Amino acid sequence: MANPHDHHDHDHGHSHAGGHAHAHGRADAHGAAHAGAAAAAHAEGEAPKLAGVRRHGHDHHGHSHGPVSYGRAFAIGIGLNLAFVVIEVVYGILSHSVALLADAGHNFGDVLGLGLSWGATALASLKPSKRRTFGFRRSTIIASVTNAFVLLFVTGGLTWESIQRLLAPQPTQGKTMIFVALVGAAINTASALLFLNHGSKAQGHGHGDLNVRSAFLHLAYDAVLAVGVAITGALIVFTGWLWLDPAVSIVLAIAILVGTWGLMKQSLDLMLDAVPEGIDPEEVKSFLGSLPGVVEVHDLHIWAMSTTETALTAHIVMPGATLRPTFLSEVCKDLHARFEIQHSTLQIDPEEAPHPCALAPDEVI
Repeated sequence: MANPHDHHDHDHGHSHAGGHAHAHGRADAHGAAHAGAAAAAHAEGEAPKLAGVRRHGHDHHGHSHGPVSYGRAFAIGIGLNLAFVVIEVVYGILSHSVALLADAGHNFGDVLGLGLSWGATALASLKPSKRRTFGFRRSTIIASVTNAFVLLFVTGGLTWESIQRLLAPQPTQGKTMIFVALVGAAINTASALLFLNHGSKAQGHGHGDLNVRSAFLHLAYDAVLAVGVAITGALIVFTGWLWLDPAVSIVLAIAILVGTWGLMKQSLDLMLDAVPEGIDPEEVKSFLGSLPGVVEVHDLHIWAMSTTETALTAHIVMPGATLRPTFLSEVCKDLHARFEIQHSTLQIDPEEAPHPCALAPDEVI
């Protein structure tokens, strides 16, 4: 008997073509075992238990499919930073300050990043369709990766320009640098505070929203870097050391690279369906294996649907007669409460099946 729960089309990477209800590309005696167990249980009046054996457990306990709305925060942040970029470019040219121009370039990268994050958040809130059964949730991961690469690209270009200026220092207006940088520090601090919670546990996401957190971190870094530019301007006023301007720009660029690297690595991991940080797959497998009646757990996969939601699929081997009608829903709720896994799909494989599951070996995906 075919499993009535048709598994969602997700970006997990294993095939979904085949006769198996979990769609891993096999149609063997396993399906017959389901049917055999069904017939036997029905004859003995075990219809409620049997229904649990035949179907997937699927639960969305305690979470919302739509991400927390940060539309107002994004709009204000983009408006403030775009205005400040214009101010920095004008004063940077007038004062011949590469540090100001460098910070303007970085801030413009943040404006683009905020726009990407905002657009991705809006896409993620759209309802799923027949074709896109998970909607556009993954767009938040794509935005996070793009933000990281934009930052790296812009920072690399500004570092090269700073090196050229270091070899041939040019006069700068320290007082102008101080004024503009302090304005920037205030603007970036105010913008960062708009994203302070960045989808944290207060919003129900224990591991936070990486997409929104990237916006928060970029703005917070900008505030710190702007203070650095102001200090540079003060030192130039008192010492006349023109090399300080490009030297500080290089130091700030290195700081940005260090801060961006972790974000890029985490974002790429999510895009490549790695287990999200904060979740130990062995601990999850141990939990499932310790459940009453469970003989074996295999084909366990955990990945990010978006920067706020985590999905899990797994096969659980157990005797059909031991399955309680509420077993699957209770397990899904426990997975959400213990591991912040909001979207769990569990398949029960009967221990009495004449042939082992073809997906049982760890090396099989």
